[in-house]
Amino acid sequence: MKKTLGELADLVGGEVVGDAQVAITGISGIEEASAGDLTFVANARYANLAQDTRASAIIASPDIKLSGKTPAIRSANPSLAFARIASIFHDTAPLYFQGIHPSAVIAPEAVIGRNVTVGPLTVIEGGARIGDDTVIFGQCYIARDTELGQGCVLYPQVTVRERVTIGNRVVIHNGTVIGSDGFGYVQVDGIHEKIPQIGIVDIHDDVEIGANVTIDRARFKSTVIGQGTKIDNLVQIAHNVHIGKNCIICSQVGISGSCILEDNVILAGQVGLAGHLTIGANSIVASGSGVPSSIPPNSTYWGFPAKPQQEARRVNASVQRLPHYVKVLNELKHKVAALEARLKE
Repeated sequence: MKKTLGELADLVGGEVVGDAQVAITGISGIEEASAGDLTFVANARYANLAQDTRASAIIASPDIKLSGKTPAIRSANPSLAFARIASIFHDTAPLYFQGIHPSAVIAPEAVIGRNVTVGPLTVIEGGARIGDDTVIFGQCYIARDTELGQGCVLYPQVTVRERVTIGNRVVIHNGTVIGSDGFGYVQVDGIHEKIPQIGIVDIHDDVEIGANVTIDRARFKSTVIGQGTKIDNLVQIAHNVHIGKNCIICSQVGISGSCILEDNVILAGQVGLAGHLTIGANSIVASGSGVPSSIPPNSTYWGFPAKPQQEARRVNASVQRLPHYVKVLNELKHKVAALEARLKE
């Protein structure tokens, strides 16, 4: 594929600086780019790399200074512009078997929509409903009375347990399990008796779930993943968790039972939440944090236990100086002991 820089600028609503007729045949990172490639600079810290790039053109925000020797598209959101252009150059040929593979096992009672793909060795149980244009790759398992909306994609070895509801345009990556039992037991005479987990999982539209994620069904009612939320790989979401709209949950996060994440929350990597907490809307929890109590809206927390970011930084700075403080304290102890000895003379 070949596009002029001007054509690409029109597609993303950007402004060309330099030769609008330069030919673009691919996309690449700024350090790896070669002739014919389009690259981007979204952060002023990397503007120096743009001076030496071999790319034929650059996407950059208006506030980033460029040398002018390389043509550019100026865009208020260069990352988004680059992503949209990348989708043009991406190979759009189908990467999967189309239609119903003869080795798939589909119960007669299942309802399959139009233009649905079901890959080899996939099992769809009775009462399941699969929406139009949904793609289910091989070796997936869709349990009874589960509903998948339109335009979903389930990559290989995804398991969706019974009575789960999944909205439209949901993407679920390899090895993820939706609707496994919540972790609930009561101890009786030293024995852990299982508490039945009879609720469901309700995943709303436009959610994307990474590989090897586990989302537990509710004890009662539902575990909810809100519209537009994106979940990274290796995340554990326990029973009765309610996640709002457009949240970002990064890798290796663990969310304990009955937590509430309001809209637009970001949990960075390896965050752990204790049970029954509320994380207020638009809040950020920095990576590696342990959260023992609820967080108010519009906050940034960090640390273990998590504190407001500025407070956590002061605490961390003090911790780094502990060896110095110990040395000073020991010196003071010796001085006090010497003074006490003199007083006794």
